[in-house]
Amino acid sequence: MTPVLVFDIETIPDVDGLRTLYGLDAQVSDGDVAEMVFQMRRQKTGSDFLQHHLHRVVAISCALREGDNFRVWSLGGLEDDESALIQRFFDGIDKYTPQLVSWNGGGFDLPVLHYRGLIHGVQCACYWDMGEDNKDFKWNNYISRYHSRHLDLMDLLALYTGRANAPLDDLAKLIGFPGKLGMDGSKVWDAYQQGKLHEIRNYCETDVVNTYLVYARFQLMRGQFTHARYEQECELVRNTLSKSSESHWMEYLAAWPTVKP
Repeated sequence: MTPVLVFDIETIPDVDGLRTLYGLDAQVSDGDVAEMVFQMRRQKTGSDFLQHHLHRVVAISCALREGDNFRVWSLGGLEDDESALIQRFFDGIDKYTPQLVSWNGGGFDLPVLHYRGLIHGVQCACYWDMGEDNKDFKWNNYISRYHSRHLDLMDLLALYTGRANAPLDDLAKLIGFPGKLGMDGSKVWDAYQQGKLHEIRNYCETDVVNTYLVYARFQLMRGQFTHARYEQECELVRNTLSKSSESHWMEYLAAWPTVKP
């Protein structure tokens, strides 16, 4: 069975890059730099959401389903810089050649990783292969939107129509999974400024578990899983998380008392 790798990233404004682009002095605080650019974006677009290349990656979390095992973790350590995190992610693709699964990965996560990887000189030949090295990748690669080697669940379920996109949190909760617990992407910058990188990584991990569970539900819908197999997948996730003493998994399991058929 091809390994399935679900991934999610968390980002903050690239304040060092913003200083470079706008000629800002180092004495201007990170918070003031970010707020200045947020205001500029709000005036231009009505939203303070920055362009993809101006996001700095602070967490990448993964859920790996391989063989009989299910594993969830965040790449690297709290001390690792952005370059190391991104290189680890692409090294994993080189190692496993997995089925990638994401929620809006094609619209946000992967473009951010592309730009930031380019800035840092990260390498990943397997990920960028479109048939030059492996002929099979000509017809099914990670880059092409309508290929399945990377499955962006949000994009596919919306039939590639942006106005039909649905939030992961909503879908997870409607199916019967816990969804988000106390944090969302809009709170990451504030949490980071408060030194809560560990909490950000925990939040990112719960998002990849939500995504994997929705993916399992999708596999049931498309006939790849029987009802029995789907229930086994849910129990595998539950049993794996129950072995952890981490508080975010205890909270997650408490919010997921039963498996909805």
